[in-house]
Amino acid sequence: MCGVVGIVGTSPVNLKLYNALQVLQHRGQDAAGIITVDEDDNFHQRKSNGMVTEVFQQRHMLRLTGNIGIGHTRYPTAGSSSAAEAQPFYVNSPYGIALAHNGNLINSKELKEKCKKAHRHVNTQSDSEVLLNILAWKISKINKDIPTHDDIFDAISGVYEEIKGGFSVVSVVLGIGMIAFRDPYGIRPLVLGEKKDENGKSQYMVASESVALDVIGFKMIRDVKPGEALLITKDGELHSRICAKDPVLNSCIFEYVYFARPDSVIDGASVYATRVRMGTKLAEQIKHEHQDLKIDVVIPIPDTSIDIAVQIARTLGVPYRQGYVKNRYVGRTFIMPGQKERKKSVRNKLNPIPSEFAGKNVLLVDDSIVRGTTSLQIVQMAREAGA
Repeated sequence: MCGVVGIVGTSPVNLKLYNALQVLQHRGQDAAGIITVDEDDNFHQRKSNGMVTEVFQQRHMLRLTGNIGIGHTRYPTAGSSSAAEAQPFYVNSPYGIALAHNGNLINSKELKEKCKKAHRHVNTQSDSEVLLNILAWKISKINKDIPTHDDIFDAISGVYEEIKGGFSVVSVVLGIGMIAFRDPYGIRPLVLGEKKDENGKSQYMVASESVALDVIGFKMIRDVKPGEALLITKDGELHSRICAKDPVLNSCIFEYVYFARPDSVIDGASVYATRVRMGTKLAEQIKHEHQDLKIDVVIPIPDTSIDIAVQIARTLGVPYRQGYVKNRYVGRTFIMPGQKERKKSVRNKLNPIPSEFAGKNVLLVDDSIVRGTTSLQIVQMAREAGA
């Protein structure tokens, strides 16, 4: 899970990218980065480990000049959490290409070998750098000074033939513009937005979630379709093509349960409304399968399970209470880079209110059990508080 954003504007995009990354911070807290392109087709980059507000200071923002740029917030799923693997990545040839990626490639080892045969060097363990080199390899076959949009789409079609997994990608090709594409199953989300400048000229933005468009004042046009690629030229022309074979939408349920913000809309579905419906369905299942179960109170594990827990309590006719207090300054435990960090952070993150547990049969509502790391400790805390 990561957050990606890209903008082709008619004015400097550095602050817009920064603000978008701030509202995508929940998708990755390990590292952040921005690359912009100036009028002379030069890259300007800042990336490092840390939160968005830690990575970008005023001196960095002043150097990020240009009307085109991409940004990334990272949660490490492949490779390590070192600063060297912060994104975006870029390569000088062909043309100059920068790329940011959300997702996982399941055949990255095979792809690394193909990169070697294509005389392309991958310097990290990140599958995103592998993807960048596969894209660069395919674009290098165009062999033109100024590729057409059809040339670029043909190259992306070649990328789809090589890579396997779930992904959403934003990339800048110097002299051409920004490209974006989504995996053939639509596993990882990607949305397209538009905003008119004071002269009525269109500016375009792509992002992992619609909330990033909202904050920057872009109007959401639509979701990028599964297997679809977009090319937005540096002059602001939008082109699109389905580049993958036999695409079909199979959204990742984890986006709706845990990853995404509740104020986002993914593939036409409100994340908040989806969570409410999950609460209704789960309450109906509890009524049907656990008729003899005495439930005194419903308590969520904050934050993303709150919407579901409220609806369960309402449907069951049982009191809802906030029994755990969350420390807002501790990151999401699922995206902690190591098992020890996840275990240690649970106690720092949550603290029970004993009066809400004492002597009660408590229905705890959690948003997800990924590794099972936190569940045991959360239940233990409830019992120690008197449940």
